[in-house]
Amino acid sequence: MLLAAVEGRMADVSIFSPASPQAGWIVDLAILALAIIGIIFLVVEGILFYSVWRFRRAKNDAPGEPAQVYGSEPIEIAWTAAPTMIVFFLVLVTTRTLWQVEAAPVQPREGDQALFVTVIGHQWWWEYRYDSYDGRKLDFITANELHMPVGDGETQRPVHLTLQSGDVCHSFWVPRLGGKVDLIPGRSNLLAFETEQPGLYLGQCAEYCGAQHANMMLRVVAETPAEFEAWLANETAPAVEDPAVAEGKATFLANSCVNCHRVSGTAAQGDGAPDLTHLMSRETIAAGQVPNSRSNLRKWVHDPHTIKPGVLMPAFGLSTEEENQIVEYLRTLK
Repeated sequence: MLLAAVEGRMADVSIFSPASPQAGWIVDLAILALAIIGIIFLVVEGILFYSVWRFRRAKNDAPGEPAQVYGSEPIEIAWTAAPTMIVFFLVLVTTRTLWQVEAAPVQPREGDQALFVTVIGHQWWWEYRYDSYDGRKLDFITANELHMPVGDGETQRPVHLTLQSGDVCHSFWVPRLGGKVDLIPGRSNLLAFETEQPGLYLGQCAEYCGAQHANMMLRVVAETPAEFEAWLANETAPAVEDPAVAEGKATFLANSCVNCHRVSGTAAQGDGAPDLTHLMSRETIAAGQVPNSRSNLRKWVHDPHTIKPGVLMPAFGLSTEEENQIVEYLRTLK
């Protein structure tokens, strides 16, 4: 909650503060629809209040039921034609917006300045498989924080996401960067966006996916091309080998951690939980729930359910010494 409060002040999540052309087109459609709805509301309520005032009962009115009028062809034509035209217009502008934001399939090519990432939704975290950038093959995996380069007035740096699910239906939604797109088991959907504004963009899984759906947060870090290249260099490097935590590494590898987690260059090659190769390069753990600090990492290793109830990772009942060793080892994975 503290993290959410702090980031709430730092990161705007309103759809009416678009940071990408795609989000801007959606806002334009929303404002247009709200304007049309507002005009309809004012017209209907105006007629209602006028009718109530104009045809109110006067003191000298004769008792009994007033004169009844049945049928009016001009009015019936008006209330049929007007809504039909309004709906037809909204269909047209909505179709145009869908056409604009729909991501067309494209292939990486040298010098395209485009980032291609495969996103896999899990209960309840995000897996990011970086495929290529600017035509260069990347082929590394990270989790829960999507990094991307920003464009500028001269160069566009679009992000192309291939969205897949590893279990149930999820939905990828970062309001300031684009619309919601579902992740459906057995199917790949596409999403593309770009921005010229560096910063942290927060989002949320927008499709109910189980007990911890509300805590399946999204974090997109948009940074300058130089910062992004530095981040890429770190992420593509092998896991840090620190002799000072050799015991912690041995304890980690001797336990069930290796069945689900991956640490490059080690026997830990699981694919059912977040890749930990560069765990400490992330600002949060538990898909954005708490800051990535020693104390929170210690709580997570001891019993992840104290941070994220219902999470699929169990408490292993390790001794205090084993937990400390594993935490110190994990903290070297920068």
